[in-house]
Amino acid sequence: MRKITIVGGGQSGLQLGIGLLKAGNEVRVVQNRTAEDIAKGKVLSSQCMFHTAVQNERDIGIDFWSDTCPPVDGINFMVPAPDGSGAKAIDWTGKLENSAYSVDQRVKIPRWMKEFEKLGGTLVIKDAGISDLELYARQDDLVIVASGKGEIGQLFQRDAEKSPYDKPMRALALTYVTGMTPRSGHSAVCFNLIPGVGEYFVFPAETTTGPCEIMVFEGVPGGPMDCWGDIKSPDQHLEKSGEILSTFLPWEADRCRNIELTDDNGILSGRFPPTIRNPIGVLPSGNKVLGLGDTVCLNDPITGQGSNNASKAAAVYLKRIIEHGDKPFDAQWMQGTFETFWDYAQWVVTWTNMMLMPPPPFILEIMGTACAEPRLARRMANAFDDPRDFFPWFADPDAAAAYLSELKAA
Repeated sequence: MRKITIVGGGQSGLQLGIGLLKAGNEVRVVQNRTAEDIAKGKVLSSQCMFHTAVQNERDIGIDFWSDTCPPVDGINFMVPAPDGSGAKAIDWTGKLENSAYSVDQRVKIPRWMKEFEKLGGTLVIKDAGISDLELYARQDDLVIVASGKGEIGQLFQRDAEKSPYDKPMRALALTYVTGMTPRSGHSAVCFNLIPGVGEYFVFPAETTTGPCEIMVFEGVPGGPMDCWGDIKSPDQHLEKSGEILSTFLPWEADRCRNIELTDDNGILSGRFPPTIRNPIGVLPSGNKVLGLGDTVCLNDPITGQGSNNASKAAAVYLKRIIEHGDKPFDAQWMQGTFETFWDYAQWVVTWTNMMLMPPPPFILEIMGTACAEPRLARRMANAFDDPRDFFPWFADPDAAAAYLSELKAA
């Protein structure tokens, strides 16, 4: 049995902690808020988890919602016509092979905290600092940091080579609502790209009050969707959400004539630079701790990969810890564990960072071709579950041309 402390009880931290408990380890999770604080607090994210990430939860018995959560069955990608007519220049839909699900973390995390303690884990509610990490490192075989905020986040240095942006690339906002008209046909992430302005996507989810829709706004800094700084109330936030849709996306505004906030805490706005950090933090004593999840791999939400990355990182770390047996968790093992995850995550990061830039002509050709080629639309939709399938054809003009030629020939 190994003794392991995880600082941060979110998607990655609690998923890993519960997996380690079920594998027979002694686990402590240090979390700065109680389950009640989280359940009654502001929304935390815009999580839409695709099949592999959901399966990671099922594998350790903590998918408590797939039977009740509204499913997401496809990806619908739209671009408005540049003439301002209110028509769509691009509109395609790809069906997912397996449904995705979005469970409000105000629902998920408290339930997981309860399960963690039920399984025998030790849950500590406090704001951990450097001195706490020093204590945990002396007491336990391994300390993992799954929270990048405060002084402990500064232990993990930014990796400039892997982090091309040093400032926020989008002004972000979330709006959780009820009363939205469902998309016709099957459910989907409805992803709208407004060139030069930003992105808007919306999908069904499960929140504290039941089924809802999560509206996600990604505004280009300084543009007309970078408009959340002066919002003073939930009602103003909801009004601004509708105003953006009426201005740029009339077909989405039509679905929102009767929307209401799920609750006054169903809103969020902010911005951050997407950042990759070195995975090993060195304490003043020389002891080392390992970063996990957003602590070391923080993506912009534009591709909806945050919670998926967190789940997949936790699954990699769980496997590596179990396979390591009784050997010491030294720096070489820590680096190797992150690199095993990075073998996958590098493609997610590359794709996400590409989407933050104006699309080059070959990407527009791919998107336009998908309108008439359902095989391409389906492939792109399912690559949200495994973004490695976007490469090389989504990143290289020659590879894209070759792939499109293959599709036409077939």
